[in-house]
Formats: sequence, C-alpha cells, structure tokens
Amino acid sequence: MSTSADIHHYIRTIPDFPKPGVMFRDVTTLFADPRGFRMAIDQLLHPYSGTRFDKVIGLEARGFILGGAVAHQLSAGFVPVRKKGKLPARTIAQSYTLEYGEETVEVHDDAVEAGERVLIVDDLLATGGTAEAGIKLMESLGAEIIGTAFIVDLPDLGGRARLEALGIEVHALCAYAGD
Repeated sequence: MSTSADIHHYIRTIPDFPKPGVMFRDVTTLFADPRGFRMAIDQLLHPYSGTRFDKVIGLEARGFILGGAVAHQLSAGFVPVRKKGKLPARTIAQSYTLEYGEETVEVHDDAVEAGERVLIVDDLLATGGTAEAGIKLMESLGAEIIGTAFIVDLPDLGGRARLEALGIEVHALCAYAGD
C-alpha cells in the first residue's frame, strides 16, 4: 500500500488562488496521471475493503470523477449531488452556508432507496459544508451512510470535526495544515 506522501507528490499547489493568501490544492494533476489516479482510487477504497455499498455519492464536481471510479470498483451505483437546477427530474434540495453566501445542492428524489448503504466521495474536505449537505440529503432519503472519503483534508478549516460530530466516519488520503 502506498503512503499518503505518494499522493502529495501528484497534487499541485497553486499559491494565491482564487485569492491572495490561499494555497489551492489542485487534484487535476493527480487525475491526469494514470498511476496517481489509480493509487488514489485504491487508497480511497482501502478502509472499506469487504464492505458492501449499494451506491457511491459524488459531490459536485470533482466528486463525480472520483465517485464514478469508486462506484465501478465497488460494483455499486453512482449518484451525483449537483448544484441547484442541474438535474432534470424531481429533486430534493439542501442549502448550506459558504464563506461569502449560500449554496444549494440537489439530488433526484428517487436516487437512493431507504436502507441503501452509501459512501460519499469528494476531492477535498475544507469546512465540510458541501459534505454535510450531501449527508443531510442522503439521510432524508433514508440511506445508511457508511462513511465519507476525500483525497485532501484541510483540518484547520474544521470539516473533519464537523462531520465526525455528526457521527460520520471520515477517510482522507492526505492533509495540508494551515490551509
């Protein structure tokens, strides 16, 4: 099994994006490298080896890339949680607060059946707002949330603590302090 230091190698850091003082952790370089991408998918799945999942929930937008690959490996279905207005059928919505306002995400109201076991996947865990919104959507549909999986955790922004306070397991491949 590769170490998280290997994952760091594939992630590009862009200083002062999207604003001065921010160190942006760009996972597109990880996605572009076949070895790195495969390693990330394998490591995201590692703690759930032998666990049955019915669906993988991918959070907009990079969570779609990871979630599809994870769902394929698990032989599970894939469900996108999208920004408001992007899904064509009947949806349920969950709003959450951002640093500079509010956002709403939606999921089809028939995407998950009550009792289905789900894994929520995204590229990065910062404040946890998007992930918590996804969790609330899944709970409202009656899903059993087995865990969450991220490539990057920014622990100083409190997302991990926020999700763990909800009783949700958090798995991240690497962390960057101070972001």
